[in-house]
Amino acid sequence: MPGATRRMSRTRAAVTGRMTRFPLGISALCGALALTACQSAYAPAAPAHADLRAELVLRSEPGPPPGPDGLCWGTDVTPAVIETVTDQEEVEPATFAAGGTMLTPASYRSVTHQKIVQDRAEVWFRAPCPAMMTADFIATLQRALKARGLYRLALTGVMDAPTRDAIRRFQAPLGFDSPVLTLAAARDLGLVAADPGR
Repeated sequence: MPGATRRMSRTRAAVTGRMTRFPLGISALCGALALTACQSAYAPAAPAHADLRAELVLRSEPGPPPGPDGLCWGTDVTPAVIETVTDQEEVEPATFAAGGTMLTPASYRSVTHQKIVQDRAEVWFRAPCPAMMTADFIATLQRALKARGLYRLALTGVMDAPTRDAIRRFQAPLGFDSPVLTLAAARDLGLVAADPGR
């Protein structure tokens, strides 16, 4: 029986030796599977972006809309939207023979005209108050725009033309093509924590 004991210990050693020789890829895969099994299946939804069109206020009277004290308003002019329409006008009608065969086709010309789809308008919107627009705030704004690939220059803390252009490129897909920062866009960029007027 001593021989059987020796064989068992050799077998155990051989099995143990093979286990330690697993390729690194299989060990890493097993570890990754074990970690994913411990994680929750819930993935939070991405935050919704603001619809800046809902923030715009058209007024017939001059000045900002009435509201509680402490609210700051910005204004901008939305340009008129003009549509170019091209129509085909018949210059000469087609001519036909008595049997219905076409002798000459009709001739047409293109006529182009423009029509105003939306008039130019002054709009008002909630904006960060002037006291907030410090050099630090503007540098943070530039950093947030830079993180989204909209601002490519050094952080200056100055509301200059490249910064206003980056603001316009951020706000336009959200429904407001303007270089003036809205409070809703500032909130969407993570610069303003809450809307005090709502």
